[in-house]
Amino acid sequence: MALPLIIIGAAAAATAFGGKKAYDGYKTKQEANEIQENLFRKYNNRKEQLDKIQQNTDKALNNLGVLELSIGKSIGDFEILAKELLVKLEKSGYKNQKLTIPQNQLDKINDYAFSTTEFLATVDAIGATGAAGAAAATGAAASFAVYGGVMTFAAASTGTPIATLSGAAAYNATMAAIGGGSLAAGGWGMAGGAMVLGAAAAAPILAVAGLAYALHAEKALANAEEQSKEVNKGLEKMDLAEARLNKITNYIQRINLSLTVINNTFIEYFDALKIMHQIFMKRHQGEDISIDESKECLQKIDNGYALAAIMTEIITTPIFKPQVDEDGKAVIKDGQVQFDTDEDGGSVLNETNLDSVLPEQSKKHNEILSK
Repeated sequence: MALPLIIIGAAAAATAFGGKKAYDGYKTKQEANEIQENLFRKYNNRKEQLDKIQQNTDKALNNLGVLELSIGKSIGDFEILAKELLVKLEKSGYKNQKLTIPQNQLDKINDYAFSTTEFLATVDAIGATGAAGAAAATGAAASFAVYGGVMTFAAASTGTPIATLSGAAAYNATMAAIGGGSLAAGGWGMAGGAMVLGAAAAAPILAVAGLAYALHAEKALANAEEQSKEVNKGLEKMDLAEARLNKITNYIQRINLSLTVINNTFIEYFDALKIMHQIFMKRHQGEDISIDESKECLQKIDNGYALAAIMTEIITTPIFKPQVDEDGKAVIKDGQVQFDTDEDGGSVLNETNLDSVLPEQSKKHNEILSK
């Protein structure tokens, strides 16, 4: 009788031990689940905050691009009007007309106006190909804000015609370089991807999204602890990404504000010139334009070109720093200008040049206003 009791006792002990292990396993798995749930809640909340900041950068870039494209078109229209008026003044006997703006600046203005026209034509062509083309054209203004200045910079430093650095090829490469798509696809929106965040910033965050739950309690807890490390790495990278995005947005807004103020003055001169153009062109052949009228017209043309040069200088100063070779020429691969990158793989802001150009061109604008 003793043996069965021993067996029953052993079985009871085993059952108790098994029950304890099962309970411990349950608690361990529950702990792992709680860690994971808290981690993903923290991760998703932080990502939601970063997405909002990303959207602000996207919007700022798009607004800047819209403004720059509008300015480029206006400058092109201004040039046509100015040239017609200069011919009219010469035919009216005003032979001493001379613009104060140097020829190299006139060439740069012309290049920028031309690149704007070409870019807009390319976007129109893409949009005309149907729904897929229309989707591809989304954010075109933002891509121009990032890349438009670089195209002119490259043309100026290499002697390569602006036409070979713009158009459909540059547009498509720009969209790819800047980023786009969902987090799952590795994208971070229009201003994201390697352009803004850098590969090192995105990698640990993407790794977090791909971690799987373990089937066993011990492995689940170990994986939860490993996930905690990965999430913390991701959160650190998100902090860096947020700081970078805020810095980029700040510069974009500074550029936008400067261009808006200067463009308002340019529009005033352009509108006044349009009125003079209407008056002069309505006059009968042989009817003279007075010296005073001629001087006033020439002054408006000169100031208009000066303002166009100021805006062109700002717009063609790249937001991100282009790579240059030992001769100071832009590095171009597969027809595209390359950007300097930092240790995280993100494009480097062109801070030194922007911090110099913005106040310098603002000063020139104020000098025109004081005339």
